Amino acid sequence: MVDLSVKLGQLTLKNPIMPASGTFSEDLSEVLDLNKLGALVAKTITREVRTGNPTPRVCEVRGSMLNSIGIPSKGLDYFLEKTLPFFRHYDSPFVASISAGTVDEFAKLCEDISVPGVAAIEVNISCPNIEEDGKAFAMRPASTLAVMEKLRSATDLPLWAKLSPNTGETAEVAQAAEEGGADALVVANTLLSMAIDVRTRKPKLGNLMGGLSGPALKPITLRMTYQCAKVVSIPVIGCGGIANLEDILEYLIAGATAVQVGTSTFINPTIMTTLVDELAAYAEAEGLADLSSLIGSVRDGEAADQQFLEALS
Repeated sequence: MVDLSVKLGQLTLKNPIMPASGTFSEDLSEVLDLNKLGALVAKTITREVRTGNPTPRVCEVRGSMLNSIGIPSKGLDYFLEKTLPFFRHYDSPFVASISAGTVDEFAKLCEDISVPGVAAIEVNISCPNIEEDGKAFAMRPASTLAVMEKLRSATDLPLWAKLSPNTGETAEVAQAAEEGGADALVVANTLLSMAIDVRTRKPKLGNLMGGLSGPALKPITLRMTYQCAKVVSIPVIGCGGIANLEDILEYLIAGATAVQVGTSTFINPTIMTTLVDELAAYAEAEGLADLSSLIGSVRDGEAADQQFLEALS
């Protein structure tokens, strides 16, 4: 029997496959066994009720999609009274995802959501920081460090920092998140993008711009996963464009300990449990007792050259 379990700080997951926040809801329990997943990651919530961005909120682009949902939320009270009790029926660890506009609001929400039944908190620091002209917390190392330190002081639960691909300082932001107290990194959120209807000459999204997700995003977030895994000692969770087993293997080889599947569930709602089965079959066929020999096994630079020469000799 292949052992697919992975450790993310204090948490041990039965396998490395989980949903990406924003693409997962209670409705999926009607078509797949949630207990088969490594963890359950809820849709991001805010303290207040939010309606989200104007429509249209989603459009297709070649091979992927853009969304400008705008984090609609039923608020903290609904989460505690309805969402959390629903997920307490499952044995896969439940991860709450939170967002706020200021450091202090983030910390207070983190404190209030640190309740029994929540195994970890994913902090969406790729959302806008209204104290810094709307730039995402995770765009700069300094703002990343500031929010993570405040969040760390607000809870004893594991903190997963969800990073942004909209930065030129990927490694530095990752290190700042770790220094601030993150127990794992989720790499990454969607990439700010745009599409225009050439007939009307209007943007295809009601909010003008939105986040790119799906296969077109994977080369970017795979690169970020590799970069982050090289410079931090905490686990990295790869997220972006996973559509098949090979995508998962790429992330693991690049250095991810676990992965999140998002856009693909819109096409195939049962894809995550299928991928769990396919990963187990792959590991068994390859004679792997566990996944440790896969994680971070990319052959890069001089080490790769040396291994290649040794294999030839």
